Amino acid sequence: MKKLLLGFTVFCFLLSGAGIAVSAEKPGTAAEAVAMVKKAITYIKAHGREKAFAEFSNPKGPFIDRDLYITVYDMKGVCLAHGFNQKMVGKNMIDLKDPDGKAFVKERNDMAKTKDKFWVDYKFVNPLTKQIEQKSQYVEKMEDILVNSGIYK
Repeated sequence: MKKLLLGFTVFCFLLSGAGIAVSAEKPGTAAEAVAMVKKAITYIKAHGREKAFAEFSNPKGPFIDRDLYITVYDMKGVCLAHGFNQKMVGKNMIDLKDPDGKAFVKERNDMAKTKDKFWVDYKFVNPLTKQIEQKSQYVEKMEDILVNSGIYK
């Protein structure tokens, strides 16, 4: 348990240094999160994965809007793109747990084995408030990757 708590504390510390510029605007909505995922999938199809993943991880790019951002993971739990914390890219996050011990990356990957579109709830650092908050993440499976964006409640 201490190891898990230490790991999550380090993870939160890394998130705090992500350098994302955010505004004091209203938080993103569920409809906006779904629209962002669909926009990201269209971008992948038009520009290829390499260019798209780089753009999704660009803190000044078009795939970051207030507290909304794109993440992409493969089916093994490796982060391929992350709009909030570029330090996560390339790392296997399958065992990452939220403060309540929920292995949300594993849950997301398990759900993707039977569903192509779904929502996952867990706790995560909100880039606007810098606080751990309840999050609902919209996920769409595209071939062998999961494209995600979420809202904070």
